[in-house]
Amino acid sequence: MRFRIAPTPAQELVLLEHCSHARFVWNLAVEQHRHWRPGRKSAPGYGEQSRQLTEARKEFAWLAAGSQTVQQQALRDFAQAMAGFFAGTHRRPTWRKAGVHEGFRIVGQRGRHWDVRRLSRKWGEVWVPKVGWVRFRWSRQIPEEAKSFRVRRDRAGRWHVCFAVIPPPVDGPGTGQVVGVDRGVAVSAALSTGEKLSVPGLRETEAQRLVRLQRSLARAKRGSKRRARVKAAIARIKARQVDRRKDWVEKTSTRLAAGYDVIRVEDLKIRNMVRSARGTLTAPGRNVRAKAGLNRSIHTAGWGRLVTRLEDKAPGRVEKIDPAYTSQVCHACGHCAAENRESQAVFHCRACGHTDHADVNAAKNIAAGRAVTARGALQPLGGAVNREPQPVLTSG
Repeated sequence: MRFRIAPTPAQELVLLEHCSHARFVWNLAVEQHRHWRPGRKSAPGYGEQSRQLTEARKEFAWLAAGSQTVQQQALRDFAQAMAGFFAGTHRRPTWRKAGVHEGFRIVGQRGRHWDVRRLSRKWGEVWVPKVGWVRFRWSRQIPEEAKSFRVRRDRAGRWHVCFAVIPPPVDGPGTGQVVGVDRGVAVSAALSTGEKLSVPGLRETEAQRLVRLQRSLARAKRGSKRRARVKAAIARIKARQVDRRKDWVEKTSTRLAAGYDVIRVEDLKIRNMVRSARGTLTAPGRNVRAKAGLNRSIHTAGWGRLVTRLEDKAPGRVEKIDPAYTSQVCHACGHCAAENRESQAVFHCRACGHTDHADVNAAKNIAAGRAVTARGALQPLGGAVNREPQPVLTSG
């Protein structure tokens, strides 16, 4: 649960100090673990790092002036991140950069280490160590089971407080309805019902202003105040775009979770799809700029976040289907051929003449559970698929 907070100028200075202290402790822990090599003594664990933090607070007054709760929690977060890395569920913890990773976490008993109180219909306050009561926009009730919260500052300069609460799942209609979702660039999400949904992006005037600001940024001198102002203006436009995408994902995922009992999506390896095509010095890549533009479009469409929120709101009701040939198979007759998809938006079957929007046809195949067998033949859940005959290659 995320809320917008409005700290005073004095409170903002202390919050920034908390962020820098948490980032400093985190980066020291990263450096200790990266220094390890085979044959050396193992990197210190959480207990040893806590002891080192206590000694550092005695030696450095600027570190002792900060909150021990914030600094200690940064070490706990790092230990948890390393545990996830060794378990194979998360990436290795990396460095945190000033201006990008601005935030800290508070964990403890409510009423002792932190607390929340409501002031009016629209405003509330949260108690932050060394800061005091900080006002935030009260948009919904905070459950009593909240055990921790995180304070973050984005690149646009906005402060938010996020309470760690797991919301209850969204109940399905109980009618057994199944929907297929095809994710694309031109159409963010095409449903098997024929509906086409797109992420709201920047308006034309906003996009034009963003281009002008980016050109000004390229001409601005590094380290100058003018460059800082331009970067802040760009960050505000980018934050507006991200907010719209997140709002669209939340509303779309809630609507799908509440309207259908089974939601089938493509099992896309997005991390592999958005890898850079730059290559190396010895083997440079091809069409690097076009691939970079495609990667930005994939991120803008919110492919990964949509499925993540669907799995959060409809646990056990989201099925991932192999995406192979879903855009080439005719949903009406099952004929599979690359020529069936005439363009990005038009699907015209060469066998039966069926015509449909290409993304909607793919969504219908996903809803039917089209899959690829071990021999490469397409097999749906409810019948056979006719595949285009392949030429036989002979030697000589």
